[in-house]
Amino acid sequence: MIQIKEITKTYITGETEVHALKGVSINFRNSEFVSILGPSGCGKTTLLNIIGGLDKYTDGDLLINGVSTKEYKDRDWDTYRNHSVGFVFQSYNLIPHQTVLQNVELALTLSGVSKADRRARAIAALEQVGLGDQIHKKPNAMSGGQMQRVAIARALVNNPDIILADEPTGALDTETSVQVMEILKNVSKERLVVMVTHNPELAEHYSTRIIRMLDGNIVDDSKPYTEESYKRAEKKEIKKEERAQEVIAEESSKKPKKTRKPTMSFWTAFKLSLKNLFTKKGRTTLTSFAGSIGIIGIALILAVSQGTTGYINHVQETTLASYPLTLEATTVDLTSLMTSFMNISKGELTHDKDAIYKDPVISEMVEALSKVEASTNDLKAFKKHLETEVAKEGSELRSAISGIQYRYNMELAVYTKNQDGQIIKSDTGKLFGEMMGDFMIKSMSKNNGSSSSSSSSSTSSPISSSMSGASSGAMGLNLWQEMIPGINDNELINPMIMEQYEIIDGGKWPTKYNEVVLVVNENNELDDLTLYALGLLSKDDIDAIIDAAVEGKTLPEDNKKWTYDEIKELTFKSILPSDCYQRSGEIFVDISNYESLLQPLYDKAIDIKVTGVVRPKKDSDASILNSGLGYTSLLTEYVINKSRESEVVQAQMANKDINIVTGEPFRPNMDAMSVEEKSAEFKKYVSKLVTTSAKAKTYVDIMCVIDPDVLDAQAKMQLGDAPDESKKQIYQQTIMYAVQAQMPDVDPVVLQGYFNDMSTAELYGYALGITKAGIQAQHISKMKQDYSSENYTDAQLSEMLDQHMQDANEKQCAQYYDEVTQFSKKSYEEVLVSLGCLDVDDPMAIDIYASSFENKDIIVDAINSYNANVGEEQRISYTDYIGLLLSSVTTIINAITYVLIAFVAISLIVSSIMIGVITLISVQERTKEIGILRAIGASKRDVSSMFNAETLIIGFASGMTGVLVTYLLCIPINIILKALTGIAQLKAVLPIGAAVILVLISMFLTLISGLIPSRSASKKDPVVALRTE
Repeated sequence: MIQIKEITKTYITGETEVHALKGVSINFRNSEFVSILGPSGCGKTTLLNIIGGLDKYTDGDLLINGVSTKEYKDRDWDTYRNHSVGFVFQSYNLIPHQTVLQNVELALTLSGVSKADRRARAIAALEQVGLGDQIHKKPNAMSGGQMQRVAIARALVNNPDIILADEPTGALDTETSVQVMEILKNVSKERLVVMVTHNPELAEHYSTRIIRMLDGNIVDDSKPYTEESYKRAEKKEIKKEERAQEVIAEESSKKPKKTRKPTMSFWTAFKLSLKNLFTKKGRTTLTSFAGSIGIIGIALILAVSQGTTGYINHVQETTLASYPLTLEATTVDLTSLMTSFMNISKGELTHDKDAIYKDPVISEMVEALSKVEASTNDLKAFKKHLETEVAKEGSELRSAISGIQYRYNMELAVYTKNQDGQIIKSDTGKLFGEMMGDFMIKSMSKNNGSSSSSSSSSTSSPISSSMSGASSGAMGLNLWQEMIPGINDNELINPMIMEQYEIIDGGKWPTKYNEVVLVVNENNELDDLTLYALGLLSKDDIDAIIDAAVEGKTLPEDNKKWTYDEIKELTFKSILPSDCYQRSGEIFVDISNYESLLQPLYDKAIDIKVTGVVRPKKDSDASILNSGLGYTSLLTEYVINKSRESEVVQAQMANKDINIVTGEPFRPNMDAMSVEEKSAEFKKYVSKLVTTSAKAKTYVDIMCVIDPDVLDAQAKMQLGDAPDESKKQIYQQTIMYAVQAQMPDVDPVVLQGYFNDMSTAELYGYALGITKAGIQAQHISKMKQDYSSENYTDAQLSEMLDQHMQDANEKQCAQYYDEVTQFSKKSYEEVLVSLGCLDVDDPMAIDIYASSFENKDIIVDAINSYNANVGEEQRISYTDYIGLLLSSVTTIINAITYVLIAFVAISLIVSSIMIGVITLISVQERTKEIGILRAIGASKRDVSSMFNAETLIIGFASGMTGVLVTYLLCIPINIILKALTGIAQLKAVLPIGAAVILVLISMFLTLISGLIPSRSASKKDPVVALRTE
């Protein structure tokens, strides 16, 4: 039962107070039809809204079934309206974008009723009001009476205790009004119906009780419900309750359920918002497109950036095939050198900016270069470690490596016969040098014959420069190249080579040590220099090319071609380095430089056969092999093993003290020898001198030696015993004369700049060294003149040597050992290498190939792990050139991308603000809908969720529009990129993951932008909202 006790309602507007209700008290029965009559402004509707929980009273109390509502919170009122009250309004208050059935179902949705039950109850309610066949219509397709009956069905569907009707017939004709009143009369038989009306005839005809109001007070009640009546009714209710309890006792195991607080699911909020947006398709489309502009900008930047990054990664991976990770026996840390160069002239300012000062860049560069040190790598130990790790099945390092190639300090000496029958070395580098030499000589001859000497001089300089450049360039012309072996045992050729190249002549890949393939370019071509080195062009052909270049003429096009069979018939001979040496007494002589002895060497050399011709495949992006001849590691191993077995190598290995090619002793470790040991070695050296000429030369060399103490004393007589500030100018002049003698073109100003940066002690040290060198040079010149052949014969000098050796002390002999003894210019190991004797376990370099940069990083980590577990002397140092270069390019592209995204993000924020404004407009347009939802029990959070769902939908639409437009724009962008760059792999590509993230970002930003409008919607007063049109 509803009880109203002394309720007052005061509206305050500024300083004005309006008393809508003035201490109203009234009790309502559980089932009756109450009509409230009175003039406009008397408080009828206010009282109705307070009973329905839409409006809050100022003072007094409203009791619902004996429970005070003074402590009720918003959620309690929402539950009360949803479960206990049904509203019927004069203006129907149906949601226009919902069907009749959906309007009626909405209250049940908030109550948490299942979909099937909800639909059945809604249809039953509509059938009860005679609209069972109109359930799929929209409200705007119905008459006023039908819409009011829909409103009544909506009020009844949740089986409320109270029906509150505010002027339900005010907008209806007489016939329709009667129909509505009949429905309400029938409803009042089981529940309380309270109707506000201006029509006393209808009230008297249908109501069971009429209450009249005036100026906020009840002036008449036709059938009041007193406290005594209430108590009697309460006793009857208690008896009914007791009888009901007896029935319930049979199901005592069932627990009573609490009244469920109404709540709107996100799906319901989503459907409401979606249908609302569909009613405004044009605005929704424009809003979504406007919101998508920022997404399109960011997506396009990401697509182009991703495409560029992908292309760089593609270049990186294909580059890795041509540029492996190289570990060298001797290496220089170029990374630190580059860093040093980059930091030049970045010091602090040490002077005022009042004039022009010198920046010592040159001295800093020289200092940086002087600090660069070559380090050695113990590749022998690392090779053993690497092979052990790779041999492990399933190891991460094995899977990361696609190929390993060991390079040795060995150059194949391969010969062939040219078209003239001459034996030539099949070496493009050597032939290129000879060809450029011929070109220079012919150019100089032409210039000398046609120009003045000054002109000739002027043209010879660039020719010499060209020759110098050509010689250095020839160093990279390798006709013969070892093909990378596979990672598995007995895999002579790496699979990545076979993937990149194809056999085009029906031949085969090499399987034996003396088999090779000829590598041509994608057009089946070889350059003329390579053809000459292969013996397919004659010397006359090359001379004709040189002559045409000298004369500035163009040779007629020559379409020479060779069949595959002609290529396979080519004969190549590999001469072992050790085979070029023949014994001559105690030493071995190199006979390869004698043309008359070259034929026998050629005849007994190793036969090399061409087994096939290969060229790059059409879809191959990388070319590991250069044009020329490719052999396998079998040939390398064969040459090393054969050379080790040769007579000259065996002889050298048997004599580790003497160079068997020159007969000179190897230079020992002088620092480790004592004076006595050096003296004894020199006496032994002199005793082995057999000829008088050798002894005479040695005596002159001894006389040229000056005692270090004497030399030091003579130099200090000129410069002083210690650095002297007053002699600084003398030190500088001494150094300058010496430098200018060696480099006449040096700028004295530059030298003076160096001097200014040096201390007096440093200048003294340099000047002292230069003075000693001058004294020593004068002494040597004098001794050679005094003991020349004009003054002494070799026999006399020989006797003088014998006499001198008898008189020389240990210290003198030790000095002679250091300065007179003729040592071998090559070390023992270097001689063995020149003879072709190499250690297969100690390579000069190791090339490690990876198929991707991820795998390369695994290899780098493995090297770092190896370094962490070995001593300092065994650690491996290297420079990853390609990684440094391309990673920096990627970093630059990423930086540009972030900057562009930051700019475009501004438009995204602007569009988000615009969506927030549009959402606020939508709130204003849907104010009545907000009031309807609050009236049927929707909470503030439900209203907020509805608008949040709307912003999410717009955000999703904007994101999807942006992503789809980006995918479409990528098509013309890729066409333009290919036309401008000619690079087919450079494509704008938006990854699916990035597209999803952009859509989510769009939804998130629109959700954030809609929070304020949705919050304002949830705070709207439902009474005010229902009055809004």
